[in-house]
Amino acid sequence: MKKISRFFAALAILLSDILCAVVAYNYCALQWGGRYAGYSAPPSTAFICAVPFGIGILCCIFLARFFRKAGK
Repeated sequence: MKKISRFFAALAILLSDILCAVVAYNYCALQWGGRYAGYSAPPSTAFICAVPFGIGILCCIFLARFFRKAGK
């Protein structure tokens, strides 16, 4: 159970890193697209992409804690 707990903890960390990269890329794309390509959406809409990642991170943290307690 300890290996499964560590796996989900590592997955939560990996998802948080991917979340930062995806949101930063989308924010930058929307900001430059608004200036030069005429996008109508404000750059702050890029933060909507954080919602599914946040749910996934919370699920991974919950599962890591569950398997750590189940292994004791």
